[in-house]
Amino acid sequence: MRASDAERERIAELLREAVAEGRLEMDEFEQRLETAYTARTHGELEPLVRDLPAPGTAVAPVGASAPPLRGSAANWPARIGSTATSKGGFALWGGFNRRGRWTVSRKFTAFAMWGGGEIDLREADFEDREVVIRCIAIMGGIHVTAPPELNVDVRGVGIMGGFGEGPNEDGETVPEAPRVRITGLALMGGVGVERKRTKAERRRLKEAEEAERAVRERQRLDGPDAGPGGGGRKELG
Repeated sequence: MRASDAERERIAELLREAVAEGRLEMDEFEQRLETAYTARTHGELEPLVRDLPAPGTAVAPVGASAPPLRGSAANWPARIGSTATSKGGFALWGGFNRRGRWTVSRKFTAFAMWGGGEIDLREADFEDREVVIRCIAIMGGIHVTAPPELNVDVRGVGIMGGFGEGPNEDGETVPEAPRVRITGLALMGGVGVERKRTKAERRRLKEAEEAERAVRERQRLDGPDAGPGGGGRKELG
C-alpha cells in the first residue's frame, strides 16, 4: 500500500523520540530518517521502527541486572513499587532539593518558609502508582519539575501568591506512568510546576533537528529523485 505524507511524518516523529531516548545513534537516525522521507510504501516504512517501542511504552530490561531506563525512555512499571527514600522536604531560611535518582513516597510533604525547595521527578522512582505531593510555601518557593509523559494534576491554592503550572514542553502523557497530584498552599509565595525533558534529552533532540534539516536540504538539492516526502519536487537550475 502506498504511504501518505502523514504516515511518513508519523514515522519521523517516532525516530525523533527514539534518538531523544538514546535508542538510536545520530548516524543511524539520519539514515532511517532519509529512508522515511523517500519511502513510497508501507513496506518501506515499517522496518524503520520495527525494533523501536512507542514512546513511553514499558520494555522488559535486558538481563536481570540491567537498570530501568529513565527520563522519556522510562520503563514505567519498573520505576513503580520500590521503597521510598524521602517522604518530605523542609526549608527555613534555606533550601532543599530532591533530584536525580530517588524514590518518591506515596505521600510527600514539602514545606518552605523564607526559603526554597526543588523537587525533580524526571529521574525519580515512585513508591506507588498514585502519589500525592503536598506543597506549603510561606514567603518562599517550591519548584516541581516533571517529565512531559507523567500524569500530573495540580490543585493547590495561592493567597497573595501563585500556585500552578508554568510553561510546558510538548509531550503526551502515557497510561503506564504514575499519577501525581500536587496540592497545598502558597501564602505570599509560590509553587510552580513545570514539565520538561532532561538536558541530555533536549541536547539529543536538538542534534536530531539539525540532522533532519540536513536530510531535508540534501533531498531538496537532489530534486525529484528524492522521492515523496523529500521536499524536492523540481530540479534546481
